[in-house]
Order: sequence, then structure tokens, then C-alpha cells
Amino acid sequence: MVVSIIGLLAGLGFPAINGAMKAGKKAEVAAMAESIKTAVNAFYAEYSSYPTNLTTFKTDKDFLEMMCTTNGTGANVRGMIFLEVSPKFTNSEGIVTPQGFDKVRGRLPFYVAIDLTNAGFVVPKNASGTSVTATNVPGSVAVWADDPDVTGKAVGTFK
Repeated sequence: MVVSIIGLLAGLGFPAINGAMKAGKKAEVAAMAESIKTAVNAFYAEYSSYPTNLTTFKTDKDFLEMMCTTNGTGANVRGMIFLEVSPKFTNSEGIVTPQGFDKVRGRLPFYVAIDLTNAGFVVPKNASGTSVTATNVPGSVAVWADDPDVTGKAVGTFK
């Protein structure tokens, strides 16, 4: 009887723990997206231009080097550090989601959308060109990673 009660309680607890772990990973990814957004805006404040002339791009190795090092690469000629990134968010290809966020596709990059036309909003789109939000995102910069649980949705900075 005791064993069956313990088994029942364990069966009820595991889904809750799994859900809490997923929510924690999403919060961690959203916080990193907010850090990237803040760094891009700080770059704009320093140089009066964005770190790229692309409307949407991935956080690749060049972006990582330009935003995180003092060697004056790319448009960051003053060599300022705009972003400090934990090693769990990087690999040889750039800034990526942490291990375990997307168990099927692995570690994917963050995406950055910039309003280069001064429209007052951005339209975050996934790799296939489909919007990842229900509406346009007000502001000049949005950063996100693909949501591993919902196809066509994202985790990021959409406020």
C-alpha cells in the first residue's frame, strides 16, 4: 500500500517538475534575448548606427566578436564591450541557446530584427519567413529564439 501511494505521488510530481524546468529554460533564454537587445541599443547609442545593415540576422561569430571583445572589430572601432555572455550561451558559431533548450534541433542562434526604416516597429520572422508573433513588435529592436515547444512561435523580447 505504501509503495503504491509513493508511486502515485511520484507520477503526479514528475510532470510538474518537467514543466517547471521548461519554464525555467524559457525564462533563461528570454533574459539572454533581453541582454542582446540592450547591447544592440547600447551600440546604437555609442555609434549612432546599428552593428549591421541587415534588417534581420542571426547572432553569429562575427556579431559575438564585435559585441563582446575589446579588439575593435567591425563597426566597433572603439573596442567597447557591449555584451557579456556566459559560456553556456556560446559556441564556435556565435551566441546560441543553452544546451537542453531545444532537445530536437540542438543549440540554435538567437535572431535579431532591427527597424532600419524608422517605422516604429519590427516584424520578427523565422527562417521560413513566417512571423513569430501575432502582431508587429513596437520598438526598434527585437531578439528571439525559436520556441522548441510551439512551431512558428518564439521566446524573446516582444514588449
